[in-house]
Amino acid sequence: MTNPSIQNDFSYYRRTLNKMKMSNDVKEGDKDPSDLAGVSNEMANRMSLFYAYPTPVLKTLSEATAKFVEDHKELPIDNTTECLSTMATVCKIMIENPEYKDRLRNNESALYCLRVMVGLIILYDHVHPVGAFAKKASIDIRGSIKVLKDFTVQSQVESLINALRYTTKHLNDETTPKPVKSLLAE
Repeated sequence: MTNPSIQNDFSYYRRTLNKMKMSNDVKEGDKDPSDLAGVSNEMANRMSLFYAYPTPVLKTLSEATAKFVEDHKELPIDNTTECLSTMATVCKIMIENPEYKDRLRNNESALYCLRVMVGLIILYDHVHPVGAFAKKASIDIRGSIKVLKDFTVQSQVESLINALRYTTKHLNDETTPKPVKSLLAE
């Protein structure tokens, strides 16, 4: 999300392949440069579209979860959203409760919990009809943002706060309380 180097490197790779194809060095009967590289042109196009999103894995997870909810109408949507909110709450409690946080071996483990929590909030926001920021949501969004802001290594948490700002669906809805918007605006 904060480092576009993969997309830039892949674009350079594709441009280089195209130059090789167009050059006079490629004669009839020679192998296609993309065959030598091991990535077909179609696969390169798909990869480029995948990497074009700021958080491609999260986008794919959001789409897959939304598709699951859509395809399984016999299951109440509350089952899925309750599962997501419960897991996000567990992650939040693990970080905010000193007893549980002390069990984590290092800051990397705590940061991993924060990443999972943010990912679950974003998934919840994409799947739930009113989103994660509404008062009716079963996620304690204020508490989650507070846990993020209180984390000891702020430089590593800023990207997670940005993920909540820029990859959620319902943050700018009218139903989002102003205090929540202002917490993320700071």
